[in-house]
Amino acid sequence: MAVNDKRYRNVAAIFGVTGLVGKELARKLLSTRKWKVYGVARKRDICSSIMSMEGEANYHFISCDLLNTKETQEKLGRSNVLEDVTHIFWVTWASQFPLDTHECFDQNKAMLSNVLNAILPLSKGLKHFSIQTGVKHYVSLRGPASGGDQDRSYREDSPRVESGNGRNFYYGLEDLLQERLLGDIVTWSIQRPGLILGSSQRTLYNFIGSLCVYGAICKHLSLPFVFGGTKKCWEEMYIDLSDARLVADQHIWAATNQELILMKSSGSGIDQDRWEAFNAINGEGYTWMGMWRDIGIKFGLEVSEEDMFSEDFVYSSAMCDKGSVWNEIVVKEGLVDTNMEDLANWGFIDVLFRCPVKMLAAREKIDELGFKTKYQALDSISYWIDVMRADRLVP
Repeated sequence: MAVNDKRYRNVAAIFGVTGLVGKELARKLLSTRKWKVYGVARKRDICSSIMSMEGEANYHFISCDLLNTKETQEKLGRSNVLEDVTHIFWVTWASQFPLDTHECFDQNKAMLSNVLNAILPLSKGLKHFSIQTGVKHYVSLRGPASGGDQDRSYREDSPRVESGNGRNFYYGLEDLLQERLLGDIVTWSIQRPGLILGSSQRTLYNFIGSLCVYGAICKHLSLPFVFGGTKKCWEEMYIDLSDARLVADQHIWAATNQELILMKSSGSGIDQDRWEAFNAINGEGYTWMGMWRDIGIKFGLEVSEEDMFSEDFVYSSAMCDKGSVWNEIVVKEGLVDTNMEDLANWGFIDVLFRCPVKMLAAREKIDELGFKTKYQALDSISYWIDVMRADRLVP
């Protein structure tokens, strides 16, 4: 049973604490010494950056499979372990099925429903629920592409997209929160990042991990460091980058400034629905063409102009047989024992660099409300490469 500790005015429950943003949320909250933090995930992360939190008196890890209704009730509900929670940060998702499928939609909605059923009856002090979705809120990658080569940036009030045969699980999560928190005093917010840059060994769509593994293999085998994708994705910006530090800061900012946000947004008192959505992006433009050589240099590679780009290079084909090479690198460099697939997702990189639709978001809304944090694309990439190196995940 939880013990109400008066030293902490705020008590956070981070669902997905081992992920790209989850780890940053925990680190930032614990650094203030004003928060007690419960981190929830199926398994612990063995990286040094999160293992160091295990010794913090105000950090408590809970292992729980949120798709298991019985386990969620036992570990989060009947135990009363989260009865003192004031803020919930939802930065997790079920990834067993492809995006925009009915199965993905149903699983993610069920996972959130399990948690709400367990926590809402006992968390009498709950103030805010901050949920993370993404800029894919505005497009469909299945069926007819929406938006095409549009150069406009999607605002938070852009309509939902119902094209394609599947269903965007983001909409299911929003609708569930609207239903369960309607009429309650709990406020909630939605953070919609683009391509998240961070460090984790438990994240399916870990771009920095994939990039680092690719760079290490190129160096180990003296291969050219090639951007494989479409010419448009090479020369134009197709998706916003979102530094995990920025996304975590925005979660905390939105969760602790909600009354001010809702008052300013409504213009006349508190909004009846008591929620707001915000794009969570770096806010600076970039192109891979403009950064690729510098990224290669970061990995200690010589990158020639002639070998940088190829429309014929496909990562999932070129890298699929390099697992043993990665194992050699891990042993040689004394890295954390991982398989190549733990850090790299070549299919994801192929989709990202051959994206058929632009996913560009506007951030005027949150700028006008006073959240000013921004990062340059290359600075973010360089920072997170260094973090993965410090965690001994990559050389």
